[in-house]
Amino acid sequence: MLQIDLNCDLGESFGAYKIGMDDQVIPFITSANIACGFHASDPVVMQKTVELCKQHGVQAGAHPGFPDLVGFGRRNLDVTPAEAKAMVRYQIGALYAFTKSAGIPLQHVKPHGALYNMAGKDAALARAVCEGIAEFDDGLILLGLSGSKMIEAAQTVGLKVAREVFADRGYEEDGSLVKRGKPGAMITDEDEAIARVVRMVKERKVRCVTGKDIAIEADSVCVHGDGAKALAFVAKIRKTLEENGIALKPLKEIVCSR
Repeated sequence: MLQIDLNCDLGESFGAYKIGMDDQVIPFITSANIACGFHASDPVVMQKTVELCKQHGVQAGAHPGFPDLVGFGRRNLDVTPAEAKAMVRYQIGALYAFTKSAGIPLQHVKPHGALYNMAGKDAALARAVCEGIAEFDDGLILLGLSGSKMIEAAQTVGLKVAREVFADRGYEEDGSLVKRGKPGAMITDEDEAIARVVRMVKERKVRCVTGKDIAIEADSVCVHGDGAKALAFVAKIRKTLEENGIALKPLKEIVCSR
């Protein structure tokens, strides 16, 4: 039977500022990527998000990004591999304090925003990110863009890997995501987004912005939980996947079954 993990970037509120509908979205997903205080979140939000994961049996993962609250971690920063490695390790440790206190495991690490995209193309940066994860805990799973340098780096350093695809993002011919702000970057039609996901899982193909089909491998689908229709979309994509005979499983079960 085909199986897929359904992940969402969560815990991104900060102080008095609320982002997303975490408490409503979490019951529909299998893995949560929790912001660690650099691009978003704070200690209280991190603790609450971990507690929600425990309550609903959702696997928790760290979502480390650049130290850029104003830019939400989406602006490229000129960092050395050593700096990136330290940043990743620091943020994993911060979230681990809350998962350990809650008595639940830390399942995976998924870099955020600009760090994710830069490491997807920069082999040295990707290696630094993966070393930062492995040196903290080599049992953690790296969740990275399918076909990217991060997947290669994780395999090189001995990490388990999960290949991620996006329900609502456009793809370039090289398998990278279309940059936000460019035409075709976001898939706004829900039915189109869901049909693309089903095809990525079943046929291992996706139509990119140029109209060309490219090969893709999918272990996990990312859905975003901060849009106006986020809750309805997450519920609908889960229902459609199940109707197509695709079982929803957390990353650890998918990776171990390969």
